[in-house]
Amino acid sequence: MLFNEYARIITGMDTIMNKQQLAAKIWESANQMRSKIEANEYKDYILGFIFYKYLSDQLVQFVTKEGMTANDIKALSEKDLETVEFVQSNLGYFIAYDNLFSTWIASSSDFDESNVRDALSAFNRLISPTYKKLFEGIFTTLETGLSKLGESAGKRTKAISDLLHLIKSIPMNANQGYDVLGYIYEYLIEKFAANAGKKAGEFYTPHEVSVLMSNIIAHELKHKDTIEIYDPTSGSGSLLINIGEAVGQYAKTKDSITYYAQELKANTYNLTRMNLIMRGIKASNIKTRNGDTLEDDWPYFDESDPQGSYHTLYVDAVVSNPPYSQNWDPSFKDSDPRYSRFGLAPKTKADFAFLLHDLYHLKPDGIMTIVLPHGVLFRGGEEGEIRKQLIEQNHIDTIIGLPANIFFGTGIPTVILVLKQKRQHTDVLVIDASKHFIKEGKNNKLQACDIKRITDAVINRQSIDKFAKLVTKQTLCDNGYNLNIPRYVDSATAPESWDLHATMLGGIPNSEIAELHHYWQSFPQLHDTLFTPKSAAYSKLAIDKQHVHACISEHAEVLTFINAYNGTFNGFDDYLNTQLIQNWQSVTRNQQEAILSTELFTRLAPIALIDKYQAYQYLNNQWQIISADLEMMQTEGFAATRLVDPNMVIKKKNGQEAEVQEGWKGHILPFDLVQQTYLSDDVHTLAADETRLAEIASSLEEIFESFTEEEKESDTVKESQDGLAAAEVNKTAKTFLKEQQNSKTQFAEESYEAKIILASKLIDEEKALKKSVKDATTALHLKTKATIESLTDEQVNHLLQLKWIMPLCSELANMPNSVITQLTSNVQALADKYAVTYSQVASEIKTTEQELAEMMLELTGNEFDMQGLTELTSLLKGE
Repeated sequence: MLFNEYARIITGMDTIMNKQQLAAKIWESANQMRSKIEANEYKDYILGFIFYKYLSDQLVQFVTKEGMTANDIKALSEKDLETVEFVQSNLGYFIAYDNLFSTWIASSSDFDESNVRDALSAFNRLISPTYKKLFEGIFTTLETGLSKLGESAGKRTKAISDLLHLIKSIPMNANQGYDVLGYIYEYLIEKFAANAGKKAGEFYTPHEVSVLMSNIIAHELKHKDTIEIYDPTSGSGSLLINIGEAVGQYAKTKDSITYYAQELKANTYNLTRMNLIMRGIKASNIKTRNGDTLEDDWPYFDESDPQGSYHTLYVDAVVSNPPYSQNWDPSFKDSDPRYSRFGLAPKTKADFAFLLHDLYHLKPDGIMTIVLPHGVLFRGGEEGEIRKQLIEQNHIDTIIGLPANIFFGTGIPTVILVLKQKRQHTDVLVIDASKHFIKEGKNNKLQACDIKRITDAVINRQSIDKFAKLVTKQTLCDNGYNLNIPRYVDSATAPESWDLHATMLGGIPNSEIAELHHYWQSFPQLHDTLFTPKSAAYSKLAIDKQHVHACISEHAEVLTFINAYNGTFNGFDDYLNTQLIQNWQSVTRNQQEAILSTELFTRLAPIALIDKYQAYQYLNNQWQIISADLEMMQTEGFAATRLVDPNMVIKKKNGQEAEVQEGWKGHILPFDLVQQTYLSDDVHTLAADETRLAEIASSLEEIFESFTEEEKESDTVKESQDGLAAAEVNKTAKTFLKEQQNSKTQFAEESYEAKIILASKLIDEEKALKKSVKDATTALHLKTKATIESLTDEQVNHLLQLKWIMPLCSELANMPNSVITQLTSNVQALADKYAVTYSQVASEIKTTEQELAEMMLELTGNEFDMQGLTELTSLLKGE
């Protein structure tokens, strides 16, 4: 029975593995398999095969839904013209049974490299004329690159086969409750970008930057029922897709969005098409072009698509991350309507050419976001004139300065420019977000709280100290239309200053105490408790520095602050329980986090000193866990919470790596959480035994360390001289015990014999305890598995509360303590800064010099030494 159950779970393992685990597994294997092939090239092969699997699976699902049996599917052939035309009219393409991905990997299949070449050739031949533009040439990069996968046909066949079997586990059911395919595709693109060096910029915009741009656009378009969006340098298509997902926060469907994409590089253009098609977007909503955006604009008069190509394109939103400062040809473009109102970008820097192209394609109420190098804000010449015209004609809405090293392959500082065709405002919002990031490897990365902080600032158009500034058109004009961010927003940390009076005479300047004004606004009486006047302009600490934390923590105003904070979160855990656990089936995941963040910010609104964006980061961190679990529950049902999966690990055996099972793990509920909650007695017993094992090891180490050098040369010590030899210790201990019994006397406690007898007892105890711990660990593991599988609904809900909600509530509950700790640190730093005056330091130096001079009088030496000492003594005495 156990074997059958194990086989069932192994068979279904890949489909129930969560998408993060599956993506990481595929990436790790793919990165090893690519060997010496450049990451930038290998991505085209694996992503191409993933896309072919998607099309194959879609076809099988479609014909099955239409009533075809397994035998009917096996008979699928391009000779059956009626079936071919029927499938083409619905899907846009046709794949015969012999060319299906599932046929390639079937165990009975005699797979060969030629199977792939024949299939890709047939695919291109069997595209429906209606869908020619969407599918034609989409596998060209894959087809031409196959030869790089091996030096011989045999090696290429093996490399391709390995790739196919690696990706066979990706579920591609269009009805899947969560988008595993899209997640894995994006995950792989990002990982390959991180490994592709400078070439990464050709196809990938970091996910966080993409989300930030998308959130700004989605909020602007939230009132529209249908939306048209355009990316003229589309790369992998991730910017367009993220806008679609961001718009979903406002209850819009992706069917209400039409996606326009243009890309110059053919292999990257194929990525765009694949990515859009695999997201389940209707073919009629995907409009793509392979061409030079600056040279080939709409209209472009394609006879096969007069409706889409005979007219100028105007859209609701344009989003782009064009190549930075590249050459372009401005010749004969003076009359080009894209540039005629503003001027031509210099031929060595096309940045403004891309920006003006984007702006031109906006509808009157349209919005655009574009990523460009920092230089576009202040460079002169033709760019300065274009910038002046954009400001005068009121198109620039917002400037967002991003952190350096945020893009793969380049460390240059970049900015996001938000422009509109028509604006209600005449000012420009300038945001300096360059200090808001976390370090991740070689790159800097925007956190969720950074994205929200920036998005909120754009939406609310507020000036925020050290972060954002609303700048009038007149101010920009007075500054020569220079948009360099530091001119308007000073985000630099002020250099530390020293008060001369306090440095010489002591005391803490009141002006420096006043810099903590945001604390004194909330705790006015605490100020007087901590500081007492020394003079009109200086104060001193009223209590011992060691008692500052206690004084702050126990002050009535601080306790009132903590109580008020805790009061705002009364019932928050119940609210989360109702929203997420009781109503788990009805949670709309792409909208739920926004609902929770609104609730969080509403509760925090009356509370000063708490960073609401840090609170949001705690919420977002936890939401990643909750959302992943909800995806599986909503797809697989509530029963998924009672599933356990084989814990598969990679191990080396005979020089070969193999995936083997090491026990089990919870599909949704972690083993350690279940053990702490329902098996705590077993856990404590096991922990006590493990503690005893550690004590024994420590005692044996102490015995060994107490040996004399002569004793360490005995047989009871390992040859490596780093510990006791267990077998010899036990053997020697028996001899000593016999001697002790015969002589009827006890060995002295510190004697070598007594130590060996004690060590022998400890070794025996350790051996028995190790076996006991091993058996108990195995028993606890299996007991946990059985416990998960037999949980009641009520117990599952309790565990979900502990996993999802309690960590967030705990993080939030601790936020006032962070305020207290920071204030304590600031007050103590002020006290330390001026604790010792310069005169005290000078006096101590003088005293030390005098003492040293006196000591030197007692020194002796030859004639020259004494002359040197005499001179040094005179200097120290100030003579």
